[in-house]
Amino acid sequence: MADRKNGYIHHVVIIGGGFAGLYAARTLGNSPVKVTIIDKRNFHLFQPLLYQVAIGGLSPGDIASPIRAVLNRYKNIWVFTAEVVDIDPNGQRVILRDGEITYDTLIVATGSSHHYFGHDEWAQMAPGLKTVEDALEIRRRIFLSFEVAEREPDPKMRRAWMRFIIVGGGPTGVELAGAIGELAYTTLKDDFQNINTAESEIILIEGADRILPTYPPDLSAKAQRALAQLNVKVQTNTMVTDINKGTTVTTRNGNRIDQIQAQTILWAAGVKASFLGQVLSKGTGVELDHVGRVIVQPDFTIPNYPNIFVIGDLANYPHDNGKPLPGVASVAMQEGPYVANAIKERIKGNTPPPFRYNNKGSLAVIGRNKAVADLGRFKFDGFFAWLIWVFVHILNLVEFDNKVLVLFQWAWNYFTRKRSALLITGKDPFPMLKIHKEVGEATIIPPRKSV
Repeated sequence: MADRKNGYIHHVVIIGGGFAGLYAARTLGNSPVKVTIIDKRNFHLFQPLLYQVAIGGLSPGDIASPIRAVLNRYKNIWVFTAEVVDIDPNGQRVILRDGEITYDTLIVATGSSHHYFGHDEWAQMAPGLKTVEDALEIRRRIFLSFEVAEREPDPKMRRAWMRFIIVGGGPTGVELAGAIGELAYTTLKDDFQNINTAESEIILIEGADRILPTYPPDLSAKAQRALAQLNVKVQTNTMVTDINKGTTVTTRNGNRIDQIQAQTILWAAGVKASFLGQVLSKGTGVELDHVGRVIVQPDFTIPNYPNIFVIGDLANYPHDNGKPLPGVASVAMQEGPYVANAIKERIKGNTPPPFRYNNKGSLAVIGRNKAVADLGRFKFDGFFAWLIWVFVHILNLVEFDNKVLVLFQWAWNYFTRKRSALLITGKDPFPMLKIHKEVGEATIIPPRKSV
């Protein structure tokens, strides 16, 4: 199965150019194996900062790096921009939409997508945040809400346009809520004549008994107090049971049922694994967990297929404490190099050591000078936690150009309290001209000609 035309006796195929796949490829760079990395996008996306694109703080190019540019110094690495549709584990083939490629060792690192818990119809009404397109759509909806409210004479409709609901109180939801709060109460406060953006209502809904449920309780409480300073209303122990036409959210808290009218609803409540988990389960019989992640062995292989590794958000690795490792960037950044080095050791005839995750802690930012940090023995919040968050995220950007751009943008935003990418884009920039809501038809009158 190996490709010997280029002098390599072993061929490693990596599916996915996220943190896990890219870090595995870089670790295998300049080693005596051929490496092919496949992704349907031609760029690596720094997902932890995607919410910054969604609220206009950064542009997509600031947090994305072309995979070829990142790996071009490694002459043993081939990059294919292609879509994987199937895997043949017995024939050792990866089936592409427009062809196929064989492998000796396969690394599957295709991540996860949004999870609507059986209500996939909510996806159009409440977008999640996983891709550049998601971020641009969320940005469009946020800023259009203020534009429509500026022209809306009906007070009830205006309040609905200035109400933002975020479903899910994990790090993504908390960061989005805090960022929208800063937009409304700081960045945009002098930009409109007919509305006061500080009258915006931001509601963060979480099903657990506190936000940031994976953090220590004291940090969750501090994060909630920081959100309250931005007028973010937190509703815990609350489940979303329906989203009607993208304008009304029905919630349940115990026996209490509420309906909240809002025009901007954002989803940060859960993830489900890539469909390739189902593909691998069908082809190999490997067990999946309740969100479709592959339950891997201690070396990230799957039973009976020692040449197939699964890493990143697609992997359920329960071998340290019985609980799966979290689906965060820091985990993927360690799994990729471990698997790459394990492959190198196997080729040499050695047995690689078991994987040991080095938990470097968790960080969540709420807003300007506001963050929480759980670094094991050390837990703190406020400016110092925010400073660590800034440093860690700039350090982990893949390319030097991105580090410089983000550092400059953040410095500019910090001192001017302005954001550089407050752009409304999309095919339908004026949806307000055809809005019909259950509370009545919008009263906006379209202009006679485009200006």
